[in-house]
Amino acid sequence: MATYTTDQRQLFTGSTIAVLKPATTEQVADIVRLAAHRGIGIVPQGGNTSYCGGATPDTSGRQIIVSLERMDRIREVDPVSMSISVDAGAILKNVQNAAANAGLLLPLSLGAEGSCRIGGNIGTNAGGLSVVRYGMTRDLLLGIEAVLSDGTVVSDMRKLRKNNTGYDIKQCFAGSEGTLGIVTGAVLRLAPLPTRRASAWLKLASGAPLAELLALVRRESADLLTTFEFMTARSIALATEAMTNPPSVRAGSGGTVLAEFASSSRHVGLDELMEAVLAEAIEAGWIEDAFLAQSESQRTAMWQLREAIPEGEKRRNGSVKHDISVPLSSIQRFLDLAASQVRSYDADLELSVYGHAGDGNLHYNVLVPPDVDRTEFTKRIESGLSLQLYDTAAALGGTFSAEHGVGRFKKHLLERYGDVGRIAAMRRIKKAFDPAGIMNPGAIVRPWRKEPAS
Repeated sequence: MATYTTDQRQLFTGSTIAVLKPATTEQVADIVRLAAHRGIGIVPQGGNTSYCGGATPDTSGRQIIVSLERMDRIREVDPVSMSISVDAGAILKNVQNAAANAGLLLPLSLGAEGSCRIGGNIGTNAGGLSVVRYGMTRDLLLGIEAVLSDGTVVSDMRKLRKNNTGYDIKQCFAGSEGTLGIVTGAVLRLAPLPTRRASAWLKLASGAPLAELLALVRRESADLLTTFEFMTARSIALATEAMTNPPSVRAGSGGTVLAEFASSSRHVGLDELMEAVLAEAIEAGWIEDAFLAQSESQRTAMWQLREAIPEGEKRRNGSVKHDISVPLSSIQRFLDLAASQVRSYDADLELSVYGHAGDGNLHYNVLVPPDVDRTEFTKRIESGLSLQLYDTAAALGGTFSAEHGVGRFKKHLLERYGDVGRIAAMRRIKKAFDPAGIMNPGAIVRPWRKEPAS
């Protein structure tokens, strides 16, 4: 059962009584009712791709894993309503393909899409490559089916865009990481399938203002921008080392942005639009040079390089990951302050910085030096430098987790940086949904307990 009890980054291994694999919502409800009766904790698991240990049991041996891998049906694709209804165990890539076969797009796209599952995407409110245009998972969620901690089934698999009939229960599950119940099904919003794309590799000038560049590109493209991915030269070098046949593109003195326009209309000249927008950016001195993909193979090569960065880090001995989110207007300020903090902490440290700059999300990763124990190095960085970086993000109005969630590993950070009132509200919600505390116990927040009267 090691596949199920060890987290994706192999930083923690828990213990479980059993791994259960239900095939239907009714079987999930039966499992939950039995676990509630026995007082056994339940850890829901999709693709087990969490970076924060959110799908890993603790070491008590008093928790079961409920894997939804057998619940992988595509229930319905509705081209007119532009929606897709699926089991929570459906692999994201398979859902994307089902939508594409109907001439539609599921905008959710991320590196783990070949193995992550829809229930986990909802549980972590996954972001990915297209947030700048389409939003996070919660923005795509139309309906939900879930099993509560007493076995009650919430069945709200409607395709409605508008439904103002009280509390929006489905949104309680987005970002809840299995602590409120087990999502078993979902209805997701689709979009027209792009038939044309314009992809550009932008070599940034030193000190290029990312926020202003992003604003220019969005405004002058009539908001046809789908992705705006920032990469430093070191990240690109790592990705290149991990690829068999990497493209010959390089970074500018200020790094690189991979920008892409997409449209379903045959009447929009995307290449001409991209060239015109980039001409303005070059004239402003923000871009040293730009390369516009001339074929699908060139576009694919650029994206393969972007997506190879995590593998490049892993091959080099891994990295200590920081999933930073800051307001768009503060991206450059964070990069400047964080670089200074790293130099002061240890000038020999190397960084791999990349991410979805279009939505303020930076993966600010500290590379583990060769021949150094990764676990010990991670502990040292996370107890020192990491907190300095998170302090800086918080001071700029940002947070320590943009899209990876909280899970077990970052619970202490929520306690440190979270608003007291917001954490209290979260605990009350947890108590209301899960009074016995059996749903993914130990993840996100401690149970709420009423303080004794003084």
